[in-house]
Amino acid sequence: MTAAACSAGQSGTGSATGKAVELVVDTPAAKGEVDSVRWNLGTEPNSVDWIYSYDYPPNTVIANVCESLLRLGPDFSIRPNLAEKVDHPDARTWVYTIRQGVRFHDGTTMTPEDVAYSLRRHMDSKLGSYWAEVYRNVTSVKVTGAHRVTVRLTRPDSLFNQLMATPPGVVASKAYVEKQGSKFGTPDGGLDCTGPFKLAKWTKGQSITLTRFDGYWDTAHAAKTKNLEFAFLADPSTEANALVSGEVDGSYNIVATSLPKLLASGKGTVYYGPTTSSISLVVSGLKGALADQRIRKALSLAIDRKALLKTAYAGHGEPAKAVVSDFTWGQEPAKSVYQKAYDALPSVEQDLAQAKKLVQEAGAPSRPIVIAASSSDPINALMCTEVQAAGKRVGLDVRIKTVAPDAYSSLFSDPKARADIDLFPTSWYGDIADPLDVYVNWRSDSFANYGGYKSAEYDKLIKRAIGEDDAAKRAATVVQAQKTVSEQLLWIPLLQTPNMLFLSKRVTGAPATNAYLYYPWAAQIGSAQ
Repeated sequence: MTAAACSAGQSGTGSATGKAVELVVDTPAAKGEVDSVRWNLGTEPNSVDWIYSYDYPPNTVIANVCESLLRLGPDFSIRPNLAEKVDHPDARTWVYTIRQGVRFHDGTTMTPEDVAYSLRRHMDSKLGSYWAEVYRNVTSVKVTGAHRVTVRLTRPDSLFNQLMATPPGVVASKAYVEKQGSKFGTPDGGLDCTGPFKLAKWTKGQSITLTRFDGYWDTAHAAKTKNLEFAFLADPSTEANALVSGEVDGSYNIVATSLPKLLASGKGTVYYGPTTSSISLVVSGLKGALADQRIRKALSLAIDRKALLKTAYAGHGEPAKAVVSDFTWGQEPAKSVYQKAYDALPSVEQDLAQAKKLVQEAGAPSRPIVIAASSSDPINALMCTEVQAAGKRVGLDVRIKTVAPDAYSSLFSDPKARADIDLFPTSWYGDIADPLDVYVNWRSDSFANYGGYKSAEYDKLIKRAIGEDDAAKRAATVVQAQKTVSEQLLWIPLLQTPNMLFLSKRVTGAPATNAYLYYPWAAQIGSAQ
């Protein structure tokens, strides 16, 4: 088995073995249909209701069942989808012309009323959408014509329309959602959307099964697989064994520690793709042991990122100077603005002498630095162990607190869960190819401002960037925000690593990037023969 390369190759990413792997956007196209594919999801979703889908497992499923107004491609370009046309008559108005003839999985026709209802769910505070912030500037979502929905804003918002290619833009049957009520998106309530697959069965604790929707409107992207089953194999060793044995056909859940076994098996191919994800340490305690920026910087300089890269990711990737990946930079001329700013950021090369000097100047915290580790994630544990070792190298007391997977997930949504935690690792992905989508996290009132950072100047930068439609001009403002986050170490950037995908010999076609979170990736999978 090889580290595959295709004509869609991007830049290579470094390897501790001295070899570079080729990054590809797509795997070879399928040659025909297959009856069934079994895919490892890793862990079971709590819900597949799109307003509560803000993580890898639920999004991986929903991307094939539900569709958004716009479509995010494997290369993160954005195209028309359920909305066949978008107009922007003024800075505070978006008008979506809704595609005609689209049917839900129950056979009923999608209407503008379904669209408006689906979007407004994010604005209902009683529902508590995880994506509510996308609608923070929205004053109304109304049907304004036979095939038209108009969104009006309080102020210009350059992110809003882009995010209509992700869950904030998903459309489902209004009648079905209301009929199911609180059961919608659960094993008992299911889904009724417009995607190339429909949710056929969800056996709690065992699997989720999708079946091809033969009434799918986009015949050019109709599913080549009749039945798709998701398994919940959370343990990397169990997953690797299932892939090698042929019990499972593929996974986006590959961890580097499984690579030697997979590469030696001859049972399939590992593909490496660019990703909007970047690995960082979330600083959730800006008022605790890490309140002093000098201590955060000392800890960052004490981390041996190259060793961590080799141990946890088989050397594939590189140390990161920022909390966003270069795949989020988009197209020229904005891309060059981000590249120049990234090159100017401070080095993250290990420097123990400087780190010790900073600790001496600031004084070691009187309380330990607590980092949370997930009990089910060996890579997460490796990162925490390196951070603990880094602290020891420079006189900082770092304690690891191991928590169950559910408790770890709660760190991202529940302030009480973070009460005694100073740090926790994350593989944070940008939803679109725009770094602003990540840097809004440190706005004073952001849901993801886990450390409670507050800066009127930073808020002004973000407001100005959001109000700028021109991507290059927006980039010039965003890089100022990036400089603040990087210099203040509001999160501590660790690594940029590729997306890894395994496909058995019998199937092909899945995109290699992390667009699988929002793009109907499984529709492309078919026979490799």
